[in-house]
Order: sequence, then C-alpha cells, then structure tokens
Amino acid sequence: MPVFAVTYAYPDDTADARAAVRPTHREFLRGLADEGVLLVSGPYAQGEAAGALLIFRSSTKDELLALLKQDPFQVEGLVSEVVATEWDVVTGSLAPHF
Repeated sequence: MPVFAVTYAYPDDTADARAAVRPTHREFLRGLADEGVLLVSGPYAQGEAAGALLIFRSSTKDELLALLKQDPFQVEGLVSEVVATEWDVVTGSLAPHF
C-alpha cells in the first residue's frame, strides 16, 4: 500500500485554539495509528514554523485527504494548508517498516 508524507501548516494565531482541541486531535490520530493507517506523526519543534509531519499508508491520496478532513484540527479550521505527497521509501533504518 502506498505511503504518504503529509504536512500540516497552522496559522500563527491559532496556538490557543489548537491547545484546546489537541486532545481530540490526538485521539483521532491514535485511532488511525491503531488501524495501521497512521505510521508516525508529530508537530514541528519549538522555533520552527507552526505545523506537523504525518506519515500514512493509504490506497490513494484522495482517500487519505478525505479521511483527514475528519481530523478535529481541520474540522475546527486550525489547519491552513495540507500537502500530501506519495513517498517511495527506499533506504534507512525505518525503511523495512514501510
């Protein structure tokens, strides 16, 4: 099944709103991880642009983007940009897991 690298960008003025919604956002992502759809995710470190990197398995990009519209961060309008790119994992210590 294809692997996709997804980036989220967050508007700068949404930090408080994201903090309030974060528990349900993470619960949503944990459910996807439990299903084997989400492989790994996390926000960018302090001092970086507000956003996150998420790695998924999905049959198609369109299917994945439709699923991510259910993410509480997106439902609440806290994501300004979503970019999904199909990723061919070739080498590295994590490659066998993909």
